[in-house]
Amino acid sequence: MHSFNLLAAFGAAAPGPKIMGVDVIWVATIMSAIGVCAIMLVIYGAMTVRDPMAKRVKALNDRREQLKAGITASTAKRRAKLVRKSAHADTMRQFLSSMSVLQDDQIKDVQQKLAQAGIRSKDLAVAVIFGRLILPIVLGGIAVVLLYLTDTYPDLTPVKRNGALMAALLLGYKAPDLWVQNKRAKRTDAVRKGLPDALDLLVICAEAGLTVDAAFHRVSKELGRAYPELGEEFALTSIELGFLTERRMAFENLAYRVNLEAMKGVVTTMIQTEKYGTPLASALRVLSAEFRNERMMRAEEKAARLPAIMTVPLILFILPVLFIVILGPASCALSDALGNMGG
Repeated sequence: MHSFNLLAAFGAAAPGPKIMGVDVIWVATIMSAIGVCAIMLVIYGAMTVRDPMAKRVKALNDRREQLKAGITASTAKRRAKLVRKSAHADTMRQFLSSMSVLQDDQIKDVQQKLAQAGIRSKDLAVAVIFGRLILPIVLGGIAVVLLYLTDTYPDLTPVKRNGALMAALLLGYKAPDLWVQNKRAKRTDAVRKGLPDALDLLVICAEAGLTVDAAFHRVSKELGRAYPELGEEFALTSIELGFLTERRMAFENLAYRVNLEAMKGVVTTMIQTEKYGTPLASALRVLSAEFRNERMMRAEEKAARLPAIMTVPLILFILPVLFIVILGPASCALSDALGNMGG
């Protein structure tokens, strides 16, 4: 009975002030709840920070084992896992080959994009090509069922139905490439940010008398937390320098895995120093200065574009809130005054 009285009192309570028909108290309550949830998420993310190099160190150790053993796996369990993956990849490869849609140049291009995205598995290239073929059929079939065979969207015109079907087919075809391109762009940007600092560290290591293998290994350890993607690439290059028969191949693999012209310049410099015996520290110092100037110019370019980019968010989000804060109390007071005059 007491709880019923509380509910009745709550229901009979006078509504709060309204602006444009919206209850201000309810909006403030919802915004406060969203803010509290955001703060809790930030606190959770800050308390559960993981070492970004943990998975990468495991992957590098796996690569070291593969280089030691050639192509075979180091343990029976891993060998069985590789066999299962190869079986799935072979099934997809046979299916694509039977439909004459699988080409060697296409596989090599996808493999390079996957490597530049940080994905080492070569079998996944076949899966990406397989997804280009299967996903349009799957999404297109779902769209046909929802748009034409059932009454899920009865109000759509024929033009909108056809447009939705075409969008589903296009999304299914482009989804694997968009996923790879997104991961590739993020990794390339992360590597670009850390390259000047990495070259400075390489210069210090070279002037201290370390070999190229030891210099790459040392730089990969120092960059592990600040730039984990670049640290992983340098660590893998250090491993390949110690195991591959030709050191040139290790540097070429580094340029193959990183989608940056600057990295290709670094690789060319490293190959020339290995071949002709030119001073490594001076060449890397010049490259580091150029990359730092390029990074500063890129930052200045983004800063110059910032006023134009902020115009639309300013008009859509900031100015309305500012008007509400400034004019809200005055409009509430005016509304109360007019209500009292009318009463």
